[in-house]
Formats: sequence, C-alpha cells, structure tokens
Amino acid sequence: MPTALEAESTLTDRYQTTVPEAVRRALRLSKRDKIHYAIQPTGEVVLTRATAEEDDPVIGQFLHFLAHDLTAHPERLQRIDMGLVQRGRELTAGVKFDLDTPLSPEDE
Repeated sequence: MPTALEAESTLTDRYQTTVPEAVRRALRLSKRDKIHYAIQPTGEVVLTRATAEEDDPVIGQFLHFLAHDLTAHPERLQRIDMGLVQRGRELTAGVKFDLDTPLSPEDE
C-alpha cells in the first residue's frame, strides 16, 4: 500500500510532540482538537481526528439528546440569570489555570 504522506516529530522529556503541519492539514486539526490513536496488531498506529463520540460516548449521546430536545422544544430555552453569571465570576476571580497541566501523575 503506497504512503500518501510521511512526517516525523520528536518527543519531549514529557512525551509530548508537535503534530507536523502536513498532518494537521490532512486531518483538519485545530488547537485543542483531540487525536485518536488505533494501534494495530502489527504495531502500526493509525492516527485520526477524534470525534465527540470517540472522546466519551456518554457525553456524545447527551449532547445529541440536548440538540434534539432544543430543536423539538425551543420554548424551553431560558436566559441565564445574570446573578448566576456574576456569582460564577466572583467564585473564579483570580483563579489561574493552565489547560496543558496534567490532572494527575498518570497524565504526565
């Protein structure tokens, strides 16, 4: 089977890598997109763009339910109370976070 594209990248000390531009374009990847790895019995790895259902099937089903319900019953939509928005801002004021920081040692 002929190879349509070949690219290389290097692992950092934290086992991270940059996805080469040609691969990002081929998979239509954007920042924060997820990548799905399928390891074949031969040891080959198939890299694809993950979909919401691949991330978490339960969340995917819930989002599908919400989309269907919003379409079927738009009258159920309500504005978020500005008091709730303000309370959320107060609770998170000054909180700094890094989305790239591992949540646990297993994620490193």
